[in-house]
Amino acid sequence: MNPGTERVHTPPGAAAVPDYPPAHDLLSGKIVVVTAAAGTGIGSAVAKRCLEEGASVVISDRHERRLAAKAAELAELGKVHAIPCDVTDESQVQALVDGAADHFGHIDVLVNNAGLGGTKSILDMTDEEWSRVIDITLNGTFRCTRAALRRFVAQGGGGVIVNNASVIGWRAQAGQAHYAAAKAGVMALTRCSAIDAAAHGVRVNAVAPSLAAHPFLAKVTSEELLDELARREAFGRAAEPWEVANVMVFLASDYATYLTGETVSVSSQHP
Repeated sequence: MNPGTERVHTPPGAAAVPDYPPAHDLLSGKIVVVTAAAGTGIGSAVAKRCLEEGASVVISDRHERRLAAKAAELAELGKVHAIPCDVTDESQVQALVDGAADHFGHIDVLVNNAGLGGTKSILDMTDEEWSRVIDITLNGTFRCTRAALRRFVAQGGGGVIVNNASVIGWRAQAGQAHYAAAKAGVMALTRCSAIDAAAHGVRVNAVAPSLAAHPFLAKVTSEELLDELARREAFGRAAEPWEVANVMVFLASDYATYLTGETVSVSSQHP
């Protein structure tokens, strides 16, 4: 298994997972805040990748015990500070941004990774189920974006926001009305907030992954469904979380200084 790989299921005939790429100091000296970074998914992968690329990282999650464990693990790679945060609570979002800036002196990058999915036909979906997904995935991204933008302006301008959207914001899938609506909203928020932020030298972009494999996904999804979804990918496999994280690092780096308001598809999916 390649370093950094969290392979949980590889369908027969899938393309091999590539080697984990070396770091190139793309974020040297930067202060990065990552939401929903505990656990084993994209959030923790991007926090790890940012540390490897030279950044100091503030990780956040509403699961305090998992957050502390992840911070201890990542501390072997560099400077890490953990701040619990539920993105549905405005006061906690503000405390996250303020706490990150107080701890490291300022912030340079926000990665909005917090989101909630689920599968439910719209015929059976309750108002509560709809609202919960929207509040975490879309409203939470809005709250964190607003707080970070205000901090960037107070710091004198400059900064980067990278949002985690999804290809499902473009495509139809049964049982995903709430999640698709939320992710489509994240894409629209990305475009519009980028225009508002441009005058302050702030870039706002997003990634749209299709299928990223990690242990939690395997626990809530059947092997049969994972196989079906993987077969839709050109490589015949799900992305590794770090493959998505690499694109997020690029968007956060100075290699993307003229890129804003865009959603980059991190997918090999084909019709």
